[in-house]
Amino acid sequence: MSVEHLDVLIVGAGLSGVGAAYHLMKHCPGKTFALLEGREAMGGTWDLFRYPGIRSDSDMYTLGYNFKPWSDPKAIADGPSIRRYIVETARENGIDQKIRYRHRLLKADWCSDSARWQLSVQRGDDPEPLRMSAQFLFMCTGYYRYEAGYTPEFKGREEFKGPVIHPQLWPQDLDYADKRILVIGSGATAVTLVPALTDKARHVSMLQRSPSYVISLPQKDPLTNFLRRFLPESWVYRQARARNVTMQMIFFQLSKIFPGLVRKALLGLVRRQLGEGFDMRHFSPRYKPWDERVCCVPDGDLFKALRQGKASVVTEHIDSFCDKGIRLKSGEVLEADIIVTATGLDLQMFGGAELSVDGRPFQINQSMGYRGIMLRDLPNLAAVIGYTNASWTLKADLSSEYFCRLIKHMDAIGMRQCTPRSHAEVQPEPFLNLNSGYIQRAAERMPKQGDRMPWKLYQNYALDLLLLRHGKVEDGYLVFSSAKPGVSDNPALNAVEG
Repeated sequence: MSVEHLDVLIVGAGLSGVGAAYHLMKHCPGKTFALLEGREAMGGTWDLFRYPGIRSDSDMYTLGYNFKPWSDPKAIADGPSIRRYIVETARENGIDQKIRYRHRLLKADWCSDSARWQLSVQRGDDPEPLRMSAQFLFMCTGYYRYEAGYTPEFKGREEFKGPVIHPQLWPQDLDYADKRILVIGSGATAVTLVPALTDKARHVSMLQRSPSYVISLPQKDPLTNFLRRFLPESWVYRQARARNVTMQMIFFQLSKIFPGLVRKALLGLVRRQLGEGFDMRHFSPRYKPWDERVCCVPDGDLFKALRQGKASVVTEHIDSFCDKGIRLKSGEVLEADIIVTATGLDLQMFGGAELSVDGRPFQINQSMGYRGIMLRDLPNLAAVIGYTNASWTLKADLSSEYFCRLIKHMDAIGMRQCTPRSHAEVQPEPFLNLNSGYIQRAAERMPKQGDRMPWKLYQNYALDLLLLRHGKVEDGYLVFSSAKPGVSDNPALNAVEG
């Protein structure tokens, strides 16, 4: 049986994968490639999540691609609009013809002799995996498991007679009109759901163990929409993008340098939205700004729902579920007809695919990120991991551009294999710099970052722009070859026991 070979295989056809395909077509037009998508539609996150109110948690001038202006008047966009933007990008550039739906990468083994990835792919319901090969793998799967989100084990859950729903698997036929809804959580999903559900629900309660920082941002950017009347769309988009990137960076740096001052400002804005008399402990986190992501709400919709009495916030620990709803540690029972567990994501690298090098399993959690794009001792593989303190696509665009530069450089020097190597002792640190529960739960499954360049993940767009777009490709840490390299002594490469 013949094995199809491609120059580049992109895994995932969401926001990152479609963007990666565009950059590959632009910068490496002679390369053959395809996108594998495990689901039946493109869009990734923006096709999977269908809960009421689903939207971006950052502005679309920075979440949009650097090559395709976002022209919708709404800067904070709803999920269907973002999905249409991705689909439109794919169709305009012929990327949609390169997507293979219901194709899931199961295993990828790097063969040093042939300098190729040997791939095992699940195709639909076929019992026999499809065999493919590629010189490069570009993982655009994000870092969470699509099959299910994270839900804690709640005592007495079986006693509650109503629906218990995780937003990641929202039933499209759910009728919540005139229902009492209890949303467990305080993150971006919870603060999105609560005001959205008040359109038909009798009342919506947000039950949180601890508060998050929440800030109101205008859904429409008045300056950008004004400039659209007089200036070309591409120019308007670039200025909005540059302005918002700068503001995001300043906000993040101020939060790290003057956390007390930023905290005071954030809480002051919330107090102004909610009015006098509201119990501010529900919006006063114990942690510093940007130790976890700051949640944004468009035009203060959450605060408006609270002011109008359509929604309420309870800050308390759960004791157990009961037949009427949830019993708190205090003994109080919060009654509900529907419970929504907006309790986070279950992190997973590379869509759950098993990686190996010359038949030896590659342990991702024992490896270390190189420039936040590649992994130490793993040849010819790049991954898109977006920023945690800014819009995902800012890093996605830079990662794709860098990977294309790397491919072109390898062609220029006549090499087929490229592997990040460390030459000195590098102290490992957690890969993602947030204290959010979903990140802490998965820390042991994630790679590490180092305490210095190029292993450190700086989460700084300006620095990455300089290093990834204009820095040297051959920096002394990338090892290029065409023949099989020596056996690595890195613990990420472990022989299979027994």
